[in-house]
Amino acid sequence: MDDDRIKAIVEWLADGARTAAAPQLVLLELCERMVEAGVPLWRTAAFVRTLHPQIMGRRFLWVPDAGVTVSEAPHDLLATPTYRDSPVARVCLSGQGLRRRLADPACPIDLNTLAELREEGVTDYVATPLIFTDGAVHAATWTTRTPGGFSDAHIAAIESVVAPLARVAEVRALRRLAGNLLDTYVGHQAGERILSGHIRRGDSEAIAAAIWLSDMRGFTMMADRLPPKTTIDLLNRYFDCQIPAIAERGGEVLKFMGDGLLAIFPIEGHDTDAVCRRALDAARQAREDIAGLDGWDNGTNGPRFGLALHLGEVLYGNIGGGERLDFTCIGPAVNMAARIERLAAALGRTVLASSRFARECQADMAGVGDFVLPGISETQAIYGLAEEASRS
Repeated sequence: MDDDRIKAIVEWLADGARTAAAPQLVLLELCERMVEAGVPLWRTAAFVRTLHPQIMGRRFLWVPDAGVTVSEAPHDLLATPTYRDSPVARVCLSGQGLRRRLADPACPIDLNTLAELREEGVTDYVATPLIFTDGAVHAATWTTRTPGGFSDAHIAAIESVVAPLARVAEVRALRRLAGNLLDTYVGHQAGERILSGHIRRGDSEAIAAAIWLSDMRGFTMMADRLPPKTTIDLLNRYFDCQIPAIAERGGEVLKFMGDGLLAIFPIEGHDTDAVCRRALDAARQAREDIAGLDGWDNGTNGPRFGLALHLGEVLYGNIGGGERLDFTCIGPAVNMAARIERLAAALGRTVLASSRFARECQADMAGVGDFVLPGISETQAIYGLAEEASRS
């Protein structure tokens, strides 16, 4: 054991592990340094809970010569015997560490993974709590295959790095938590802008974008007739039909307005036609998925939703009052999309587009007619999907 190297590791962690740019690199460098210092680690893992609508936590697993792999666990895992009977669950619940000397034939194999680890040649297993400053308990596990297991000096070295490792893990987790929450509530691109310092009211910029504004048909009637939980379930499944289609094609969902959804597909450079085609592909995918939803009865035989597509410049940034801001987009182009969406409802059409948008996807669009839209001074040529025109 090289006590000076262990001391240097503790100092490196206490200083924020600055040489490791990403969380997985922290564990990689930590384990490599500890092995060099004489701690015979074979497999080390860190388990950190997170605040995310779909992910319960993340596991960082280090194995010699294989680096660090990162996996994510869904919330459903918490209710499974696999998790409840695991050493990690025991540590997180109790806040106390545990050790199993697997080289000892009398060692109790009372938790998941221990029998498997013994078969893999693990001689000693240590799980330590990583306690954050708010009292939340996460965990790290340390194993070795050296004969006889960890020595007292090895255990002391592990224990010396646990507290500073918890501080580093907490800082990195908080940064990721901020990103997760912003991604969830304002969208990834808007979240990146906020994290980079765009947080003052009026802090905005004009960008070119394809605009998506959609609305569920008959939602008010269904909400009055269905139980609240059923309504929420249907609404969530309805949005599930749109959000992946938008995100997978480079779009950004900005706002939910009851059963309405506002999204943009930012245009960078001169790829206007490609962006519009992606938006149109997303519209077709959403239309198909929504048509397949069960449990839907809006009292009519018409379209289940309406969608307006427009192309223009929007003001993208912070709008609000006092300390309550919203990161969204506004402008005449958004107003135009809103008017087109209302026209789609009046005409019983699913997808309508402005002439500016339709010019970028001419082969897919067919003229519906010229219309005077409320609040718009000039008559507007409106287009729909060619396949919908052929069915009408």
